[in-house]
Amino acid sequence: MRREVPPETSAVLNGFKETELGPIPVDSNAETPRSRDAEAEDLSAPLRLGDSAFEETEIGPIPVEWEVVRLGEIATLSLGRTPPRKEEKYWTNGTVPWVAIKDLNNGIITDTAERISLCAFDELMRNKIVTAGTLLLSFKLTIGKVGILGIDAVHNEAIASILPDERVVLRDYLFFTLQIVDYDAFLDTYVKGKTLNKRKLNILPIPLPPLPEQRRIAHVLSTIQRAIAAQDALIAAAREVKRSLMQRLFTYGTQRRGDAETQSVRTKMTEIGEIPEHWEVVRLGDVCERPAYGYTASAMEAPIGPRFLRITDIQNGGVDWSSVPYCECSGEVVQKYKLQPGDIVFARIGATTGKSYLVKEAPLAIFASYLIRVRTKPGLCPEYLSQFVNSGHYWQQINASKGGRLKQGINIPVLVNLMLPFPSLDEQLAVAHALDTVDRKIEAEERRKAALQALFKAMLHQLMTDQIRLTQSRRDAEAQRKL
Repeated sequence: MRREVPPETSAVLNGFKETELGPIPVDSNAETPRSRDAEAEDLSAPLRLGDSAFEETEIGPIPVEWEVVRLGEIATLSLGRTPPRKEEKYWTNGTVPWVAIKDLNNGIITDTAERISLCAFDELMRNKIVTAGTLLLSFKLTIGKVGILGIDAVHNEAIASILPDERVVLRDYLFFTLQIVDYDAFLDTYVKGKTLNKRKLNILPIPLPPLPEQRRIAHVLSTIQRAIAAQDALIAAAREVKRSLMQRLFTYGTQRRGDAETQSVRTKMTEIGEIPEHWEVVRLGDVCERPAYGYTASAMEAPIGPRFLRITDIQNGGVDWSSVPYCECSGEVVQKYKLQPGDIVFARIGATTGKSYLVKEAPLAIFASYLIRVRTKPGLCPEYLSQFVNSGHYWQQINASKGGRLKQGINIPVLVNLMLPFPSLDEQLAVAHALDTVDRKIEAEERRKAALQALFKAMLHQLMTDQIRLTQSRRDAEAQRKL
């Protein structure tokens, strides 16, 4: 059964064209049963790589032009090593990039979290570098993560470097294929988790199309990956714009001025740093109602009672209310813990301590006990407060309240004693509007990235299972025959 590519993705891709199976790069041809039938009537249709016959194999049906080979038949594998941690000489003053599983990103590896010393490189790695461009695969604990080295490096023993025989298989094709291989049948289970060994890696079955088709598959998927990378750059740039704008607004306010005039804006130093002279500094507890801890109960999947918002439901500053579970509770509980537009909830414990979420609209919902709700009084704009609690001024106070203890949570006394820069309501609205404009830009770019990621996932599956065949255009085939 052919899987659909999300239709909305076509609107966000430059250099792609829409087909019945979704968008593909404009210089590729997607062959489907309908296009194959039309070929006999249309001489301009793409040339097929072969007929539509399939054969059954150990990995499922594949086109008769493809074959199933063992990884060890088409590539040479080498394993890495981890220098003993107790030997300081191997880790002190490290200069040689050392790749661990956490560095594998299903993309290009341009840096590593750790580096080993020249001593370790000489004594343990025998001065043997793994060169840039090498394909890497994890085969222990976290199985099947891949990466291509963008730098010369070495790697640990849970990673294999793979050197393909490019007479029969392309590195980039193998890079994508290894992301969808079914490793389960080859895994061994140990105390620390599941793992493979070099022998089993060598016998992994790999679907192998002819080289021209490998090249086209890799081209399409690489094109989508480059589009995703471009989106990442746009998102990073937009976030930097917001960081810079936030610093400027909370330091100089919203008065219009050129850069040369910034120095003339009157400011003052306060306990939370430099702010406009006409702003005040107030305690959060003075401009908000008494904060409230959430309700303690079990979440339920059945639609009984209100939605039950938990810390884990807040992802990337947003909430997908359709995935939030429910809570069975009385009407009195609902009345006490009900969320309404303008409420801000704070994570009070765990890895996301201090993170917040502004409720803009929501179904009938209450909040769980690991959250604290803050509701503003008249005179304080909730949107302004929401922006402030994403600022450096806010995080400096939160981190100070932890006293250097990373796992320390926050509580109501911490929140009510936070110091808040407090301009007039009109200026609060102006600050919130300016920053919200950038937020909407970031959200739009993140939606485009999500659409591209969905497209990549669908295309990866469809191309590698031959639900889409990428064929050579008649024009390109004629050009090749003339060479």
